[in-house]
Amino acid sequence: MAVTHYNRRQRLIALSYGILCHAAFVVGIAAMIAGLYSGMRLGHGPFTGIGALAWDLLLVAQFAFIHSFLLTDGGRRVLAKLAPAGLGRPLTTTTFALISSLQLSLTFGAWSELGMVWWQPAGWLRWIFCFAYAASWGFLLKGMTDAGLAVQTGFLGWGAIVRNREPAYGGFAPKGTFRYVRQPIYLAFALTLWTGPVWTPDHLLLAATWTGYCMLGPVLKERRYLRAYGDRFVSYRERVPYWVPVLRRS
Repeated sequence: MAVTHYNRRQRLIALSYGILCHAAFVVGIAAMIAGLYSGMRLGHGPFTGIGALAWDLLLVAQFAFIHSFLLTDGGRRVLAKLAPAGLGRPLTTTTFALISSLQLSLTFGAWSELGMVWWQPAGWLRWIFCFAYAASWGFLLKGMTDAGLAVQTGFLGWGAIVRNREPAYGGFAPKGTFRYVRQPIYLAFALTLWTGPVWTPDHLLLAATWTGYCMLGPVLKERRYLRAYGDRFVSYRERVPYWVPVLRRS
């Protein structure tokens, strides 16, 4: 890892970004876990009726579009401008994780309820749903770990700066869940949407729309990987399925 020389002010800025990033990450994930578990009944949105539907669709869209844009080359250039003292580029992963976490908090915290509870399991069936829900989150954590937890949580950027180093990306080396499916994080994210035990119109709206995003969104990511890694990624893409795992070692 290349050693550089950041001054005290730059390191303090990076540390501040890191604290904000991880606090927002915890709040965002907690809001998503609680929101999906409750059938999206924990939001404090101000709207009802058709206004609530329009507002909730806007919340759904802001996460999908902004998240996808920030993963493009243009989005990365924007991220590189969002930190002072010449830290925009090395703090890119931290800023991205911070924005994504704030988007999750906004979606689940500002959600306006659309209607009553349709169905929720009881007894042993509820335990099955709860197990599936917990397993989906475990799968998501595993996928994030395989992709590089430092990148996924935003630690890579600010952690390198406070240690006077340049952020070092791991390159293209698929491991763990990535040996069986090319998009395990998006797949796991979708599974969390469908395994929450309480079903409402709100839950169905979010699950259906964000599952569509989980299936289509990685296309932009794969285009970037194709430009960056060329034939290595082509070979990987030919061996490993996009979204449905193959239970064999690739």
